[in-house]
Amino acid sequence: MKKQHHPGFLGLVDSIRSNIKQVAVEELLAKLQLADQFYLIDVREDCEWQAGHIKNALHLSKGVIESDIEAKIPDLEAEIVLYCRGGLRSLLAADALQKMGYKQIFSLAGGIYNWVEQGQVIEGRLMLAEEQKQLAEQNTGVNTSN
Repeated sequence: MKKQHHPGFLGLVDSIRSNIKQVAVEELLAKLQLADQFYLIDVREDCEWQAGHIKNALHLSKGVIESDIEAKIPDLEAEIVLYCRGGLRSLLAADALQKMGYKQIFSLAGGIYNWVEQGQVIEGRLMLAEEQKQLAEQNTGVNTSN
């Protein structure tokens, strides 16, 4: 079950979507296999990163990427591929980095869910929404289905 987003958020994403280049899973996989020189950055929250991420990715959550990116990647010409859970937060982060002067910013279409759905491997174990709900119920004793 994928997360349902509010109209205002979706409108914001739609307003910048055409400005951001997206890469398909196949394109990212080819870059990784060819050992192309680029940075792969997971922009999800810490708990999402810890639950599972694409091998060799760096972690700079959307909440800190703008303030921390220049220390990690000072080269404005560096190729950077961002990803999140479903491909929306990475679009917003990519837009911010472009506004900061980064020239080669890409977003993974469909995010890590698309990566996993297409049979690609991650480090750790990505929990799906239903599993997260069940775990929360086990840990709190509260039924979240109501």
